[in-house]
Amino acid sequence: MSLADFFTPIDLKKITPKNGYFTSQLGDKIEHYSVDFPDLEQKTDIAIIGVLDDRNAINNPGCALGPDYVREKLYQLNEGGYTTKIVDLGNIARGETVVDTYYALKTVVEELIKKDIIPVIIGGGQDLTYAQYLGYETLEQKVDMLVIDSQLDLNDDDFSETIETTSASYMNKVILHEPNYLFNYSNMGYQTYFVNQDSLRVMEKLYFDVHRLGELTQNIAVAEPIIRNANMVSFDMGAIRSSDAVGNANAKPNGFYGEEACQICRYAGFNDKLSSIGFYEFNPAYDNNGQTAMLLSQMIWYFIDGFYNRKRDYPLNPKSQYLIYKTSLKHDEHELVFVKSKKSDRWWMQVPYPTGGSKNERFHLVPCRYEDYKTAVSGEMPDLWWRTYQKLN
Repeated sequence: MSLADFFTPIDLKKITPKNGYFTSQLGDKIEHYSVDFPDLEQKTDIAIIGVLDDRNAINNPGCALGPDYVREKLYQLNEGGYTTKIVDLGNIARGETVVDTYYALKTVVEELIKKDIIPVIIGGGQDLTYAQYLGYETLEQKVDMLVIDSQLDLNDDDFSETIETTSASYMNKVILHEPNYLFNYSNMGYQTYFVNQDSLRVMEKLYFDVHRLGELTQNIAVAEPIIRNANMVSFDMGAIRSSDAVGNANAKPNGFYGEEACQICRYAGFNDKLSSIGFYEFNPAYDNNGQTAMLLSQMIWYFIDGFYNRKRDYPLNPKSQYLIYKTSLKHDEHELVFVKSKKSDRWWMQVPYPTGGSKNERFHLVPCRYEDYKTAVSGEMPDLWWRTYQKLN
């Protein structure tokens, strides 16, 4: 089956300005599926995908219509100071069942990652995150997953017999999926009054990383190493405050500011190991003068900008481009090793595998901050090192 079989073409008449695009605009630069399906054998870096399914988007019907509204705004933005190689594959139509939609998205994500092309998914409901995750199932790699959301989406659902789930419960499916190839899950931006304490205890027990909104908005740079650790990102537009992104039936008064959302997306683009990103729950029915569609298009622009400014300093090769720092803790039970890139000034921490943990590598590399190094120099064990070591066990 060809990838083209999963897609319906874009209706350009609906989204193109009367006078067409300037040669500097993305609408003139992106190769899109309106007549002929793009040739993915040509050099391609990023593929834009719309998914027109909102059947399991809790309290947000209408978000299936989001992708074309975002395209309309995105295509009018100017290309940055680089040459983009982006294709727009069109839309995955709503399947006969929700499972059919999941299967289509899973297959597309899997095939694009195999071709070293990053899928940028525009939903649709956030339950599609599970289909995005399933795209990694046959790739034989552990997955580090990051979700930007005001909630943890661990509710029970009524679909125990199938892979179908909802936007409020898909994380249960991810965590319980067999075979288990989820190594780490991080949430950024949860708001405590929307999260039950049992869910937080589950996160702690599994040594997953959850970060409150206030922890990040005081200094958004704190988010960078968290994002740098992710293979895949799912961004719920409901994580942005309603004054900046009203186009969501579940929009809340508190959340990230628009510029913080754009910075998060730029960090995601910078991340050398990131191989897919999805933006979910944008609902044009609630939008005000196209404001949320414009913000989401700018978030995608910042992701593209980050991608074309990648430093290519992960994996750590050649070694001459890195500085190694070693420090002992107060009681000398461990020597901690930190690595700093000369190219980007970014830091990593080496966490040793337990005996017999990995045949090929002696340690696991986890992105960290300079502050983690300072903690270790003061003789204390950084919390990130301990949680990572427990997961390796």
